[in-house]
Amino acid sequence: MATLAELIHDRTALAEPAVEHLQRLVGTWGVLSDLSFSDLLLFAPAAGQPGQFVVVGQVRPTTSQTLYIEDLLGREVTGPERPMLSRALSLGTVVEGELAVAARGEPARVVCIPVRFAGEVVAVLTREAPLRVGRRPGELERVYAGVFDRIARMVTAGAFPFLLDEPLSSESPRVGDGVMVLDASGRVEYASPNAVNAMHRLGVFRGVLGASLEELGLEQSPVPRAYKELLPASEELELGEVAVFIRCIPLLDQGKLTGALVLVRDVTDIRRRDRLLMSKDVAIREVHHRVKNNLQTISSLLRLQARRLPAGEARHALDEAERRVRSIAMVHEILSRDTAQEVDFDDILPSLVRMAEDLSSTAHPVRVTWSGGAGHMGAQVATPLAVALNELMQNAVEHAFVSYRAEPEARVHVTFSRRGDELVVEVRDNGAGLPPGFSVDSTTSLGLSIVRGLVNSQLGGKIEMRSDGGTVARLVVPINHPVGDDLARI
Repeated sequence: MATLAELIHDRTALAEPAVEHLQRLVGTWGVLSDLSFSDLLLFAPAAGQPGQFVVVGQVRPTTSQTLYIEDLLGREVTGPERPMLSRALSLGTVVEGELAVAARGEPARVVCIPVRFAGEVVAVLTREAPLRVGRRPGELERVYAGVFDRIARMVTAGAFPFLLDEPLSSESPRVGDGVMVLDASGRVEYASPNAVNAMHRLGVFRGVLGASLEELGLEQSPVPRAYKELLPASEELELGEVAVFIRCIPLLDQGKLTGALVLVRDVTDIRRRDRLLMSKDVAIREVHHRVKNNLQTISSLLRLQARRLPAGEARHALDEAERRVRSIAMVHEILSRDTAQEVDFDDILPSLVRMAEDLSSTAHPVRVTWSGGAGHMGAQVATPLAVALNELMQNAVEHAFVSYRAEPEARVHVTFSRRGDELVVEVRDNGAGLPPGFSVDSTTSLGLSIVRGLVNSQLGGKIEMRSDGGTVARLVVPINHPVGDDLARI
């Protein structure tokens, strides 16, 4: 689906500053929809089609039932279909009327609000809601509708949305969380029941009507800053375990401050959850740190035991086991540094390369290099991949150059490339190549058997080996494969 900017650029002739103004409006108009208990649609004149409009924005209220179930974005309407749009655009004033909604088979009340930017009307914002007959609105609805009308006049005058505003987060309060309406002096004219409850959570039990937030003991509220700068301001107030998020939106009339809309949200449970998550993250990092330490201890014990043995198969087997344990420890070391359960595999590569190069003798050194990037992946993929890659590089260094050297410099090169959700890894050397009749599926080599088991069973990938100016081992690994939790299945 096209973004708002893409839709406007493709279907209208609006200039970039006007597009940015409409983006700011759409970024904040959830409050307007909730205050008016109505659906809001944003219409922009269609390029090259006089009298036609394109729906470039749509929002549904969280305080009432929506009028439109279907998605109207990108739909074009003509002047005869919605004559009020053309009148609002040309006159630059609010136009009200009724419209038959085909999907519901009933009329709806429509208010067309010109959206002015830099002195020109660039779009029309419509408030659309079912007709309410035979029911008198309550105080809350009347107050909300009055605040909406004040903001609508700001939209028509080009004063809303504000040119400079703090970006809204997912934790920003909505109308349903709690509303207070302040007068020009900053005193509370109205407070919704949810707003009163939030004040009680902060320890404010006296009546809030007629008092300023400072008089209620909330000296750190954003109201003074919003009144001074004539810009929206937000602040999170904490009292012990209680946390309340407050956002103050100035209400202006011809550039003069007439009051403010204050949105209040009790975020105590969110902050408690955040603290629990932080504690969990710390615990997970500690677990990875301890696992890494234990694996390094095992690695040291294997290394000490190997040194006590004479050169031969037993010592060689212990050396290989020690390197495998060390490659697993590297993954846990990376995980112990960050709260994310993903590993940047490129951080592990230098250590794996050094381990492989250390296997070559000083008389006949082997240079190991790599290109491309493996990127981020889950620990359940990184651990078996690190072991498999370690085995392939170790196998190349130890066996590719024993009796044959294609060039003066012995080289092993590892290449990484992403192909959709798959990672392709190639380990290429310029050694003697594979022996005649070799098959990776039937090899009895312990190292290659480990690689085959890890790739096929643990990683759900594929492995192939061939001779091409040396030996080429190619792995294709799905990054999001639900791999197992242990290495025992190989």
